[in-house]
Formats: sequence, structure tokens, C-alpha cells
Amino acid sequence: MATLQLPEAVRAHLRSVVRAGYPNETCGLLLGRAGSGWVRVHEAVAAENLNHERPGDRYELDPQGHLRAEERARALGLTVVGVWHSHPDHSARPSETDRNGAWEGWSYLILSVTAEGVPDLRSWRLRGEHFEEENLEP
Repeated sequence: MATLQLPEAVRAHLRSVVRAGYPNETCGLLLGRAGSGWVRVHEAVAAENLNHERPGDRYELDPQGHLRAEERARALGLTVVGVWHSHPDHSARPSETDRNGAWEGWSYLILSVTAEGVPDLRSWRLRGEHFEEENLEP
């Protein structure tokens, strides 16, 4: 099982962003470094959710936001190591829609968000046709 190292400062930033975006899904990219069996996140970059038809339960990451994240990663000597998004009023487990849009080799961090806060966050990695949960460490 892979491990996602997510420092508390990055977690706090993400909690703030997803709470501000509630009740809509928010999304972005994770910048960091990866090795054999581990990913270390150094920064989480927000991108616009272009899904305006169903923003409460779907996201479409803005390609320009992706490009800006890639440029930021290069400037910091990092790479894009994954995607993050929120699940308003739902669990931090990937949906079938999440699986259909996922790529192998990336971490998928999902934050469950409610009107009261962020009760859960979990990270997943696509293996074949299924997601496997990653260990989360600070």
C-alpha cells in the first residue's frame, strides 16, 4: 500500500478551500515528490471547477489551472503527483465518476465536507479498474 505524506499545513489549507467552496465541489492538484511506495505533498493548488451543470456532485478541472499548476511545480522543482477534490455532504470515497476519470500513478485525495466542516479526508490510487486506499501520514 502506498503512503501519501500530507503535512498539516497543506491539510489546513485544503480544509479552508473546500469549506469556502461548499456546497459545490472544489478541485485542484497536488504538487510534490514521489518515490517507490510514497508520495510527499509540498503544496496543494486550487483550480476552477468548470462543471456548472452539476457543481454539487461533479468536478471538471480547468485545463488552464492544470497548466498553471504544472508551471508552479517546475518552478519549485516538484511535479504534479495527484488530484484533490471535495465531496460535499458525501463520504471521502471515490465515486464511479471519479474512477472513470482517474489515471494510474497519481494520488486522488478526497475531502468530505459538510456545512459543519471537514469530517474526513482520504487518499486513493487507481490500480487497474479499482481504487486502493493510501496510508495518510503528516
